[in-house]
Amino acid sequence: TPIPILRQSADGPNPDGSYSYNYETANGIQAQEVGYLNYAGTQAEAREAQGSYSYTAPNGEIVQVTYVANENGFQPQGSHIPPIPPHILKALEYIAAHPEENNLDAQ
Repeated sequence: TPIPILRQSADGPNPDGSYSYNYETANGIQAQEVGYLNYAGTQAEAREAQGSYSYTAPNGEIVQVTYVANENGFQPQGSHIPPIPPHILKALEYIAAHPEENNLDAQ
């Protein structure tokens, strides 16, 4: 049986690359996103999207995720997402602090 869509709207894609959408379904799923072009016309030009979605988990808990997706990847946040383990976080901090050691082009 199809799940009814209670609310839905969309705008774009627009000439400047921006867009937005949102929807809500009868089973409690909600989502919204806006997207745009950062640094248009430069070598650093990159698309960015920001949004959120929520749904009801099988245990009845409302799960909500907010996110940004850009040149740095998909970056979700939500209370159900576990934190980065300390040893992984330490390694990421080291890599960020020593980019010259991670330059694969130089090899």
